[in-house]
Amino acid sequence: MLKNLLIKNYALIEHTEIDPDKGLNIITGETGAGKSIMLGALGLLKGGRADSKALFDTDKKCVIEGTFNISSYKLKSTFKDLELDYEKVTILRREITPSGKSRAFINDTPVRLDVMKKISEKLMDIHSQHDTLQLGSNIYQLNLVDAYGQLEKKVEHVFVAYKEYRKTAQSYQQLLDEYNQIKEEFEFNQFQLKELDDADLDDIDQTELEMELEKLENAENIKVALNTVLEALSRSDFSADSSIYSSITDLNGLTDYSKKLSEIRDRLDSCHIELRDIISEIEGEEDALFFDQERIFMIKETLDTVYGLQQKHRVQDLQELIEKRESIRSKVDKVESFDEALLEAETEKKAAYEALMEIAETLSEARKKAIIPLTKELNKTLADLGMPNGLIEIDHRVTEPTVIGIDEVEVLFTANKGRAPQALREVASGGEFSRLMLAIKYILASKTSLPTIIFDEIDTGISGEIAIKVGSIMEEMGKSHQVFTISHLPQIAALGSKHYYVYKDHGGDSTVSKIRTLDQNGRIQEIAQMIGGAQPSEGAIQSAKDLIGIK
Repeated sequence: MLKNLLIKNYALIEHTEIDPDKGLNIITGETGAGKSIMLGALGLLKGGRADSKALFDTDKKCVIEGTFNISSYKLKSTFKDLELDYEKVTILRREITPSGKSRAFINDTPVRLDVMKKISEKLMDIHSQHDTLQLGSNIYQLNLVDAYGQLEKKVEHVFVAYKEYRKTAQSYQQLLDEYNQIKEEFEFNQFQLKELDDADLDDIDQTELEMELEKLENAENIKVALNTVLEALSRSDFSADSSIYSSITDLNGLTDYSKKLSEIRDRLDSCHIELRDIISEIEGEEDALFFDQERIFMIKETLDTVYGLQQKHRVQDLQELIEKRESIRSKVDKVESFDEALLEAETEKKAAYEALMEIAETLSEARKKAIIPLTKELNKTLADLGMPNGLIEIDHRVTEPTVIGIDEVEVLFTANKGRAPQALREVASGGEFSRLMLAIKYILASKTSLPTIIFDEIDTGISGEIAIKVGSIMEEMGKSHQVFTISHLPQIAALGSKHYYVYKDHGGDSTVSKIRTLDQNGRIQEIAQMIGGAQPSEGAIQSAKDLIGIK
């Protein structure tokens, strides 16, 4: 229940504060006086869009603060889920700075707007003329059935099951699309893979083959050069080998005379040993080297294959070519193993669909059961609201599963006896829409713990005896719920347990909207003016007293 509402620096309101009654609260005033400003302020507490243009004084921040007594409502788990401290008296506050920045608080804790929405929707139901128009929507009508049948948990279970089904369906479709795409390339990939496999790339050292080919193609030149080297080192009369050997022999006769000469002889001996080893290796290379045309052909054939594949697959080296081969192999293997993956994905999709349908059919049966008493109560309430010939029927159809189940409903209506009901949005007038919406709110009020219901001119299009009946319904709702209604009808205004009057004050530098609580005399005067104009007659004043119930 809303205990206190503070509005500062919002729209035409500089500062106002009200302490509503727990029953039926009436808000009246001339057109344009600012009656809907309170709804706008409460809309901000419900997470509505904030705009710096709404500031009364653009140099100061706007503050909207609602204090709610929630001690009798089971909201502890909601606060816990949202990681908020639970307080029996909870304060919701919105602030808008001159720069347009908006901040939201719950019990002085900063929160995101979506968090404020989740809390405020448990505390207030604001009905506007837009909601009346929504009544023609099939989705809105289905939501009414769910609210009446208290099926929110079942709807949530369908929502979760549908999300899981859509997830598996999308995975299956994605896999199928991928399979079809890869399958088109399968034969080409198979051909490419065979070509790469036949090349035996893992057994090839491209760098080594390129060096060997260059060596074989220059074998004669290399052989000539090696023979020249061997001639200088060992094959001529004055070769390095014989010269060093002769020098060692000469030094052998001098080692007894000098230790230093002995060391030099030893070093020269080591050089001779190293030289003989070098000569031996050069001779081995020279003996092994010959022009092998067949080997040259084989190497060229292998390298031509590698070069061709590298060019074909646009890679720079053998390693990249091997990586390309493995990538193609993966695609081929994937197609070959797709049947199993597709079957598994299709099985998961089918299981998720069956689980969804089981839950959706349970919800559908519950909806069908709820439609029967809902229809009866609506027709009875419409009769109470002055529509004895009005008839409501709710048509139910089974559809393909969606996020809200497998049901679609259509509210059918006729206001005239003997006429078949038709789609509500096609036949109902504005006044009939308003009364039907009031009937719905009245019936749902008994099904919900929602503490505060707010009506914005739901009495549009009605008058006279019908207005009295509408007022009686609101008065009845006020016995179990806190109700606010903005009204232009004296029959309804007279039934309030608390009456607020909204007016414009032109006394200052700027026009401001103000709201004041009317005492008994104030109520009589305001209702009399609603009946007879700015200067009500004695008859109008007496009528006001009669409506209020003052003798």
